[in-house]
Amino acid sequence: MAKKKRNSSNLLSQLLGQNGIKVLLGLVATGSFAIAFGQEKIQQLVSMSSKSNSGCLDQFYREVPPYLVRESLSKHSFPLCFNGFNVMYSGVSKTPLWVAEVLTPARLSQKIPREDSFHEETRIPAEYRASLSDYKSTGYDRGHMAPNADMPNKAAQFDSFSLANMVPQAPKNNQQVWRELEEATRALVTKQKQDVYVVTGPVYSAKKLKTIGNGVIVPTATYKALYLPKKGVAGVYYADNTLRNTAPTVKVMSICALEELTGINIFPELTEDQKRNTYRLPLKATEVKQNMQIAYLHWDAESQCAADVGQAQISALQKQFKSSAGGSSASDTNSGSSTNSATQDTIVMQLIEEILKYLLQILK
Repeated sequence: MAKKKRNSSNLLSQLLGQNGIKVLLGLVATGSFAIAFGQEKIQQLVSMSSKSNSGCLDQFYREVPPYLVRESLSKHSFPLCFNGFNVMYSGVSKTPLWVAEVLTPARLSQKIPREDSFHEETRIPAEYRASLSDYKSTGYDRGHMAPNADMPNKAAQFDSFSLANMVPQAPKNNQQVWRELEEATRALVTKQKQDVYVVTGPVYSAKKLKTIGNGVIVPTATYKALYLPKKGVAGVYYADNTLRNTAPTVKVMSICALEELTGINIFPELTEDQKRNTYRLPLKATEVKQNMQIAYLHWDAESQCAADVGQAQISALQKQFKSSAGGSSASDTNSGSSTNSATQDTIVMQLIEEILKYLLQILK
C-alpha cells in the first residue's frame, strides 16, 4: 500500500513540475469528475465495500436463507454472517451445512490476489469448532465452500479461509472437478453479465460416515446449487467425495433431488415447478458462451421437494442472521476497525488512480 501511495505522489509531482498550468486546469476540471466521469465508479466501489459488511441478507435470493427442514440438522447449528457470504455451521459435523453467496459482474470484477490464511472460527464454541490440526495428515484438503476467487475484497478473502467455510474434500474433487465447477459458475456471471445465487455444501448420505481429527465428518459428496434469475434457470452440481486417485463423476440434478438428499430447503422462494426443472449446466468455463442458452434436460417427477417454509419461520431465521451481522472472523484476529481501514484504503487508492488517469487524458 505504501509503495502505491509513493508512486501516485511521485507521478503527481512530475505532472506539477512539467505541466503546471495544464495540471492546474486539470485539477479544476476534476471538480466535475464525480458527476461527469467517475460517479458510477465511486458508487460501485463504495457499494462493494458496504455490501460486504451489510446485514448479509442480500446474499440470499429475495433475502430468504436456506432452511433446515430435517430437524436433526438444527442441533448445535450456528448461523454466521461473513463478508461476502453466509454460513449455517453444524457443531455436529464441524462443517458448514450450507454456504450462500450471490455473485454479480461487479463483485467478480474485483481481482484479489490469493493469500492463504486458514484459521479456526472463534465465534463457534471450542467444543463444536473444527481446528487446523483436525485436517493435518488426513489425505483430505480443506475445501472451500465459498471459494477464495469469489471474494470481492481482502476482508471477504480472509473470512473465506475460516474453517467454518471448509469441509474435508478429496484432493481430486477439490483441486480438479470442484475448481472447474467454480470457474464455470463464475463464467456464467462474467461472460453473460448476470447475477447468480449460489448455495454450496456437503452431503452426508452414507450409512457409516468417516471422521478426521477430533470428530470432523467427511461428506460423501459436495453440492453447488445455482439460481439464475435473469434466465429462470435452477440446478445443482453434485460431485462424489471419495478419496481415490481418479476424478469423481459430476452429476447435474434438480433442486428437489438435492433437497431430498440433504433435508434442506435450498431456495425457499422458488416454486416447486422451478425446483423440478433440470438444465444442462456447464461443467467448465470454456463451455460458457456470451449468448449461450442453457439447455433444458427434463422434469424431475420422482424426487421429494422440501416442505414449504412458513413466513414466521423465515422471519425468525432472518433475524438470527441479522443479529450475527456485526461479527466477522476477521475481527477476532484483526480489529474490525483495521479491516474497515484496509478496505477504505483500497477504495481511496482506486479513486486516486482513476483521477490520475483522468488528468493524464487532459494533459495529452
